[in-house]
Amino acid sequence: MTLPAPLGFRAAPDAAVSPAQVAQLVADACPAKDYLGRRVLLIVPDGTRTAPVGLLFQTLFAQFGGVTAALDVMIALGTHQPMSEAAICGRLEISEADRAGRYRGVRFLNHEWDNPAALRELGTIPAAEISALTDGRFAMDVPVHVNRRLLDYDQLVIVGPVFPHEVVGFSGGNKYLFPGVGGPAILNFFHWLGAVVTNPMIIGNKWTPVRRVVDRAGAMVPVPKLCFALVVRPDKSLAAAYAGTPESAWDAASEVSREVHITRKPRPFRTILSCAPPMYDELWTGGKAMYKLEPVLADGGELIIHAPHITEISVAHGRVLREVGYHCRDFFLKQWDRYKHHPWGVLAHSCHVYGLGTYEGGVETPRARVTLATGIPEELCRRINLGYRDPASIRPEDFAHREEEGVLLVPKAGEMLFHLEQKPAWAGG
Repeated sequence: MTLPAPLGFRAAPDAAVSPAQVAQLVADACPAKDYLGRRVLLIVPDGTRTAPVGLLFQTLFAQFGGVTAALDVMIALGTHQPMSEAAICGRLEISEADRAGRYRGVRFLNHEWDNPAALRELGTIPAAEISALTDGRFAMDVPVHVNRRLLDYDQLVIVGPVFPHEVVGFSGGNKYLFPGVGGPAILNFFHWLGAVVTNPMIIGNKWTPVRRVVDRAGAMVPVPKLCFALVVRPDKSLAAAYAGTPESAWDAASEVSREVHITRKPRPFRTILSCAPPMYDELWTGGKAMYKLEPVLADGGELIIHAPHITEISVAHGRVLREVGYHCRDFFLKQWDRYKHHPWGVLAHSCHVYGLGTYEGGVETPRARVTLATGIPEELCRRINLGYRDPASIRPEDFAHREEEGVLLVPKAGEMLFHLEQKPAWAGG
């Protein structure tokens, strides 16, 4: 696939893309004269993605905010919880005084994935095309809905980081449209597609069936799109920044991401303590502490998600997850008539957190175990088919510096992907 070359900067390993370089990138990609009198919508991720969103917002505003007819911000929530005015200010790294002054004309908008009145249907990806995009795994018409407010603007500007991702391979690009500001039909479809392929076979790979579906849906959005794709190191420095189409900027950034965000280990671990940071405030997002580490979890091993601050399974999806629980893919596929009426995106999350396993003769056997050491009560953990440990009984330092024993501590899990140097067959080896 040949894509137009994006603009951009990539820092040396011992350096970082500077604010001055970001300003130069914005100036080159967004000449102010091109934005005169135009209505511009900036689409940014919520607080569950590490990135200098504030730097980009403020630089873009300084570049053309004075000449646009409107410059507004929409939070690409997907199915996450809405952000308050104060939280959005924090995401954009502006003070209350800034908000009341310099940025008073900027509207803050939360995406509403579950409000049909907030959505507009763009069309349908037909079954024959879905079959081609998914390598024959599915053949069904998939309607595509997007937040209707997008169609009120002359230009969309997407800003967000690129990381290895359990559903699509690498996040970023058109993923900030779907599921970021998309409707439930396309969201549920491609999340379940990713679960059917499985997390280890998807995560850290670029041209996945899910990416093909996401890009196809992105092409249906009729408003011109510019994307700033960022690669952020674990220390929060900026390794690279690209501007171009959602496809080209993502393509360049994902090449850097797979160098920066993938740690390779020589052998699997029987015990992993995966510490989910506070930016993951429910298991729905805290599950990333499993997704990124499943490829290095040994057969029969245990991964512990340590997050005392997490007390909710999911505000939006908790009822369904309490009903269906957490299971491997084949548990659902071999009982599809029983489970197919539940939201497919919720079933996908269930599979991704539980991990690989088998379901034979009515017996489910996990490849490895997942244990919650969170604020979710033991009784509920057992009911949803996950293990439990009292978080107060765990001292992370007890798991440190024991890799030779088969014990791995990950102090901030969720963005760095771990792979084995020699992948097993179930992870694409």
